[in-house]
Amino acid sequence: MELSEQNVKKQRPVHLDLQTIRFPATAIASILHRVSGVIMLFAVGILLWLLNASLQSAESFNQVQTLLDGFVVKFILWGILTVLGYHLLGGLRHLVMDTGRWEELASGKASANAIFVLAIVLSVLAGVWIW
Repeated sequence: MELSEQNVKKQRPVHLDLQTIRFPATAIASILHRVSGVIMLFAVGILLWLLNASLQSAESFNQVQTLLDGFVVKFILWGILTVLGYHLLGGLRHLVMDTGRWEELASGKASANAIFVLAIVLSVLAGVWIW
């Protein structure tokens, strides 16, 4: 039974309501892995700037140390560590998937959910360590 061109056109959605589309956990994990990689690109710039400033002189080191005591900078560093932790876990998940494991629907969903839980744990630990 062949589908005619008209039948195919009738089956296509006329309007996609993006607010009602629910992505599976595996898609969310993959998208967040990519987003965290982009955020880390900018985070490296911030961290290199702080490192450069701290190495210029003893006075600039003290200024960076004072800067690191502020709430906003601690929050930014916590965010960077959180993104780094998630990206690391997501990368390890993708490496395991490259070996042919966790590619089935159930195991892929379980590994994505495990990454979410582990990332939250790492985020809390990073917050405790910073503050």
